[in-house]
Amino acid sequence: MSAADQTSDPTARVEPAVAAAPSAHVVVHAGVCGHTAAIRATKTDGYNVRLSVESDCTHVQKIAPEPIEVDALRQVATRAGLPSLLEDAYRSCAHAACPVPCGLIKAAEVATGLALPRDVEIRITKEG
Repeated sequence: MSAADQTSDPTARVEPAVAAAPSAHVVVHAGVCGHTAAIRATKTDGYNVRLSVESDCTHVQKIAPEPIEVDALRQVATRAGLPSLLEDAYRSCAHAACPVPCGLIKAAEVATGLALPRDVEIRITKEG
C-alpha cells in the first residue's frame, strides 16, 4: 500500500500523539552581581520534578551540576523547617539574598501544577 493509500484508508493505524511532560522554565537575573540562571523543571511522576540549572555563576552551578529530582510537595512548605532544596541550594550559594533558590521552588511548583506561572519581582531603591 502506498503512502497516499494509507492516508485515505480509515483503518490505517495512527500513532497517538505523545504529550510532552508538564514543565516550567525560569530565568533569574540575580541583580548587582550580573549573573543569570536558567532553571528547567519537568514533572516526572506525581509531584516529582526533575530540575536542571544552567548559570554563569560558579556558585549556582554547584547547586545542581547534574539534574536533580525532588518531590515538589515537600519543597513548598516551611512549617517543618527549611525545605531540603533550599538547604542544599544555600550551601552552594555565596550570598544569602541570591534569588536562584527561590526560582528553583517556583519552577517546581509551576511544573507540578502547585502554582500558576507568574513572574516574581523585587524592586529595590535606596532612600536617604
